[in-house]
Amino acid sequence: MNIKKVKRIPYGVADFKRMRRDNSYYVDKTHFIPTLEAMPYYIIFIRPRRFGKTLWLSVLQHYYDIGEEDNFEHLFGGTYIGEHPTEERNSYLVLMFNFAMVNPDVRHVHESFEEHGRVIIGDFMKRYRQFFDEQAQREIFALPSTKEQLQEIFSHAARQGLKIYLLIDEYDNFANTILTTAGERAYRDLTHGAGFFRYFFNLIKGATSGRTAGLSRLFITGVSPVTMDDVTSGFNIGRNISLDPQFNGLLGFREDQVREMVEYYHQAGTLTLGVDECMEIMKAWYDNYRFSEEAEGRVFNSDMVLYFIQTALDRDSLPKHLIDQNVRTDYGKLRHLVTVDQRLNGNFSQLKQIMETGQVVSDVVLGFPLERLLERENFVSLLFYLGLLSFDGAERGVPILRIPNLTIKQLMYGYLRDGYRDVDVFRIDVWELSRLVGGMAYAGEWQGFFDFMAVEVEKQTSVRDYLGGEKVIQGFLLAYLNVTSYFLTWSEREMGSGFADLYLEPFLARYPDMQFGYLIELKYIPRGEFSEEKMEAQIAEAKEQLEQYASDERVQDTFQDVALKKLVLVYNGWEMVHREEIRDA
Repeated sequence: MNIKKVKRIPYGVADFKRMRRDNSYYVDKTHFIPTLEAMPYYIIFIRPRRFGKTLWLSVLQHYYDIGEEDNFEHLFGGTYIGEHPTEERNSYLVLMFNFAMVNPDVRHVHESFEEHGRVIIGDFMKRYRQFFDEQAQREIFALPSTKEQLQEIFSHAARQGLKIYLLIDEYDNFANTILTTAGERAYRDLTHGAGFFRYFFNLIKGATSGRTAGLSRLFITGVSPVTMDDVTSGFNIGRNISLDPQFNGLLGFREDQVREMVEYYHQAGTLTLGVDECMEIMKAWYDNYRFSEEAEGRVFNSDMVLYFIQTALDRDSLPKHLIDQNVRTDYGKLRHLVTVDQRLNGNFSQLKQIMETGQVVSDVVLGFPLERLLERENFVSLLFYLGLLSFDGAERGVPILRIPNLTIKQLMYGYLRDGYRDVDVFRIDVWELSRLVGGMAYAGEWQGFFDFMAVEVEKQTSVRDYLGGEKVIQGFLLAYLNVTSYFLTWSEREMGSGFADLYLEPFLARYPDMQFGYLIELKYIPRGEFSEEKMEAQIAEAKEQLEQYASDERVQDTFQDVALKKLVLVYNGWEMVHREEIRDA
């Protein structure tokens, strides 16, 4: 393959025309267009951050734009829709807002919203000036606000028999930022009563019916259903297709699509890593998103896949950091979910319980207002929409939701650490902790980590209220063992006809020179029930269990060239009362 013609990785590119012009690799999603056309005219589609929402809107924009008719073959040649175009192709005036462009500073948000509106409407009028005579243009531009200009544009379209397709990207972006930075009162001023944002959606609703109904189609994307519920009281003209199984794969990449991409660059000679090696890592870190309980397939996060391949091409090796810093930044904004007024709220308890058990059994609702966020089903639903949970089976007819992959697991452990720290429940020297975990991985020095944690719990007494029960201790330790990526950490991992409490699998694909991994059996004795006899019995049981787990074939394969350390930890309430390494005879 001629290296000059190898397709570019479109990491960070969300402009469909630019992708096609620059010979970028495009995973074809256009077969969803006919299915969407068969749906109601006004669509709401919620997906997590960095899943390709903006690119999809760009595809729709260029497909339906009447001004792009002459470019159709260049843009869509070789795609499904290029070979199977619909009658509505290139038949709309397309108006597209991206609310990520609005300044979320509560002092300037209205002004910034108006400025964004003026820019978008100005561009719209230039692109479609043949449909607006001079008088119509003067009348529109003379109006003082975005909402009034839009109202007149829709009215003009209705009078002239024109069709407008409105696309709204990141509809909840500045509203969510205001909620996290300025608080609930500022958010309510924006989304309730006479708030300008609420009025904007009332205007859109009005443009879908009556004599001024110039809005023919609408597609709205965002990451959370909360704002939509607040600003529109359910937006009853729209069809929310977020949980519809036929759109499970609209965004994200299927496994076969990811493999095809990896094989393309491998065959081109630009990717020297093995195809199976890349797939194994990406499946563990980026896969397993399932957005409908009825859907059969799962998808990878597309942004994470593109990041991995681009970084692997640049470095000619595995990425040093498997979690894209941009993903960390975006998901870091969610810390506010677990604290209110410097106190851990009910959300924190739910998040902690999910991390301890690895799953939650709950329905997912289509929408709910902010004031009901603390209700269990609503908070779990929000975690699902944000991509922190994914459908994975059912229990007595109720969906089981699980953390989809190692990326999300690491991010959620970070939320737990941040939650403890932000409210002064538990503060710890993360640099020192990282050094100690490194000592476990490379020198087999495990005592330092657990002793360090025990001393800090002893000193910081407020954290003890959160450390009751074996599962809780497990989750607490895992949250801090995950400050580095040396280990793939598992709790209750099935092995040797049992379930290991903690399994620290060496991440050899990333750290091939690691020397040690760990099987840990944790025993818990409630406060007030401790005795030497009871502890000795627990230790004896733990030793038998560790030998059983260590005999697992997968463990044996992993530890052919790496030393396996088997540890027993006994806790009396929050206090570690025994630690021991079980050595082979």
